[in-house]
Amino acid sequence: MGLTEGIPSPLSRGAVAVAVKRLIDAAGSAIGLALLLPVFVVVGLLVRLEDGGAAIYRRRVVGPDGEFDAFKFRSMTPMADAQLHGDLRMLAEFTKNYKLVNDPRVTRIGKVLRKTSLDELPQLVNVLAGQMSLIGPRMITKDELSKYGKWSALALTVRPGMTGYWQTEGRQKTSYEERVQMDVFYIQNWSLLFDLKILAKTPWKVLKREGAH
Repeated sequence: MGLTEGIPSPLSRGAVAVAVKRLIDAAGSAIGLALLLPVFVVVGLLVRLEDGGAAIYRRRVVGPDGEFDAFKFRSMTPMADAQLHGDLRMLAEFTKNYKLVNDPRVTRIGKVLRKTSLDELPQLVNVLAGQMSLIGPRMITKDELSKYGKWSALALTVRPGMTGYWQTEGRQKTSYEERVQMDVFYIQNWSLLFDLKILAKTPWKVLKREGAH
């Protein structure tokens, strides 16, 4: 049973369009994984060589079917979570926006991965598995749901995306409240054309490295 049973999603309005979206996700992620395999190997080795820690970080997030592990190339030190909870000032800042500007836990290779968004590539596995979409709202943790207020149920009706409206229009420059508004706007106004527009903007935003930390 999913977390959103009985709650309608705007994406349910067009069954054919939703099916096409899933087909694009499956085909795009499968092709991406095949073509980017050499990149996965190189980046994984670089992450491992820096400090000997695991190459992949699992972030526990929520979606229409409950919680799952979203994969990322690890961009922080192996003890990042312990560092966060051991520094009350850092924890307070993180809890406010679930982001840290100039995060001291980010490794040297991690800074490059974040600037180029290469750390997100392992999420292609999540997309292929049907847990995420290529385009969608931001992936969030269970604790972040409280920040969505009356929109918390709506946020759980759609698979989170590798990229989306927030990533192309605001990214780190926006407040958390603005991020919520962008996610709600995307869900309520979703269409295949909207997805294509976001997809077309994503490479340019990545190359410009706007708002990336």
